[in-house]
Amino acid sequence: MRFTSHTLLDDGVLEREFTLAGFTGILWMPPTASPSSPAPLLLLNQPGGFGTRRMYPRLVARARAAAAEGFASVTIELPGTGDRPPLPGADGARADLRAALAAGEKPSADVIDRLILPLVDAAVPDWQTTLDAMLALPEIDTRVGFSGGVIAVGVRLAATDSRIAAAGLFAGSYVPRSTMEEARGISIPIHMLLQWDDEGNDRQAALDLFDAFGSREKTLVANMGGHTGVPTFAGEDAGRFFARQLRDGSRG
Repeated sequence: MRFTSHTLLDDGVLEREFTLAGFTGILWMPPTASPSSPAPLLLLNQPGGFGTRRMYPRLVARARAAAAEGFASVTIELPGTGDRPPLPGADGARADLRAALAAGEKPSADVIDRLILPLVDAAVPDWQTTLDAMLALPEIDTRVGFSGGVIAVGVRLAATDSRIAAAGLFAGSYVPRSTMEEARGISIPIHMLLQWDDEGNDRQAALDLFDAFGSREKTLVANMGGHTGVPTFAGEDAGRFFARQLRDGSRG
């Protein structure tokens, strides 16, 4: 990993851009983090298809809120976004999705698989590589949470990497068939946010996914409104979830 810039924000949060294994990312460190007092880490996943530059205002706001609670945060440029090469078949899958929605039809399971699974297959190894690099830093603790969507990325990572201790998931994207099965093997605490009137999401699939999680501790928070209408207090609820699971509990 190579850090390419260092910026001290006005609240004392240190923002460090980096390159790693052919992709870029941003690490935000709270002013309280040190080798003698390492910070728990949140992996801030992004929606698919937008890229870090477009999502930066939301990402930095999430990171600064997390830093106020003593958390470090990291995000990466997802495969197929920013300057990264497009994912094979992504354009065709998006075209088929738009055609189904324009016709008033529910997208087929095949279309959803073709749209989401290539991103999951590529993004999860990148996140694991990022996690390797982050945990090598003395200011970062071994307590790690995953935060955000694409929800299938979070499910795959939680199902395959034991370093993820808690997951706050945004049910704002389509759910492939295999994601349901992966969820059954997950036992970590889950906090899932659902926008009830999300125009780009299959509400029943999200409810079925929540039911599928094997976790003994799982919470579903549903709010009225569309995809971009997430209320401020919903983010605060997620922050309390991570504080309870990662900061206030025993060190991993």
